Amino acid sequence: MALEYATLELLRQNHPAWRLLCAHHAPLVAGFLHRVFIKPNVRNLSQADLVEALEDELFALRQQMGDEAFPGTAQNYLNDWAENDKGWLRKFYPAGTDEPHFDLTPATEKALAWLEGLTERTFVGTESRLLTLIELLRQMSQGSQTDPQVRIHELQKRRNDIDTEISRILAGDIPLLDDTALKDRFQQFLQLARELLADFREVEHNFRTLDRRVRERIALWEGSKGALLEEIMGARDVIADSDQGKSFRAFWDFLMSQSRQEDLSRLLEQVLSLPPILSLHPEARLQRVHYDWLEAGEHTQRTVAKLSEQLRRFLDDKAWLENRRIMDILHSIETHALALREEFPPGDFMPLAETSASVELPLERPLYRPPLKPLIAGTILAEGDADVDTAALYAHVVVDRAELTRNIRQELQGRSQISLAQVVARHPLRHGLAELIAYLQLAGEWPKTAVDDDVQEKVCWQSDTGATRQATLPRIILLRN
Repeated sequence: MALEYATLELLRQNHPAWRLLCAHHAPLVAGFLHRVFIKPNVRNLSQADLVEALEDELFALRQQMGDEAFPGTAQNYLNDWAENDKGWLRKFYPAGTDEPHFDLTPATEKALAWLEGLTERTFVGTESRLLTLIELLRQMSQGSQTDPQVRIHELQKRRNDIDTEISRILAGDIPLLDDTALKDRFQQFLQLARELLADFREVEHNFRTLDRRVRERIALWEGSKGALLEEIMGARDVIADSDQGKSFRAFWDFLMSQSRQEDLSRLLEQVLSLPPILSLHPEARLQRVHYDWLEAGEHTQRTVAKLSEQLRRFLDDKAWLENRRIMDILHSIETHALALREEFPPGDFMPLAETSASVELPLERPLYRPPLKPLIAGTILAEGDADVDTAALYAHVVVDRAELTRNIRQELQGRSQISLAQVVARHPLRHGLAELIAYLQLAGEWPKTAVDDDVQEKVCWQSDTGATRQATLPRIILLRN
């Protein structure tokens, strides 16, 4: 990005990080958010916990600067920081709860990281960064080399260097890193670890933005369900095949290995016990920084999973029709509003039922009446001998979903796709309509499914009385994973 006047002026007016640095209470906002989110590596906090922490922060500051320094309440400050004109916090409602939660936005985390870089450092290491740059260049050069002889030559050169180092160690010459080199590399590790956690929040924000676009696309869609389904599946492929998605998937696969987690734990324990590193007084939380990476990656995985959840909701006809009905109502309101834009309605614009406040005096309220206590009579119940047919208890039909899933997987072994009608034709229904509904549920949960409303297929089965039943369905195509 070119740092031109127009670009910088646009950033100054619209970017949340710039607005945070220019805010009147910037020290309060930055210091509090860094203490409760960045330092303990907390991804989100409930409103009650965050309000309590901010109340303690405001109380301590008012004791030093006076009550007029921060006249607002903690709740008002948090709501203001989460408004669109600020954009420093993200306010959302997790699934299954009605209490709002807060999380940092990527712009706020960038501003806090920049403020951390303003502090004077007693030791600035450059050797580890140079070695890291050289190693990255070597990996890119060797990883893009297509000539086998060149790659074999590089590997033989590395093998010779390793053999030479082994010979020196066997001879008693063991090179060790001095205290300066250890501190240099440890500072580089701390910087990369913090940047990695910040990158997770930005990746999650990008995925969440794409998810919101898909939801808006579904709400405003006016074409067929099959075309929308194809577009949503394409959006999921774009996420998975993007550079960001490939890099995140490679990181996640690497870190999910149990052996690599144990190796990281062992290395961290060894490094943090070295005397030069102990002199830097590292945080105790560094011993589990790889678990913080896992937790941050899990939040990103949940965000990506929301696309699949939205796809399943779309397959529900009731939700689809409800969304269409809502959009039709909104379009109707817009049409009528535009038609009446130049004509002011005659008469009263909005009638009010009451023009004065209703006052209810304390003595007009009814007095308290104690509830009546029921009298429970201890009577002996007589045993009944009614003649009830219990055969209905054993006539319940149980459909084995695992068997139906095996039928679908068996048919997809020799082909890339198959329709639901073909599966039923090869495996006739034994439980009638209940088994057909189970097949439809499995099709909705199948990882790759396509629906063609233009083609109708018929499914037939025999009932218990021997009668032939028939159902007409849109063509449902199951694709192999």
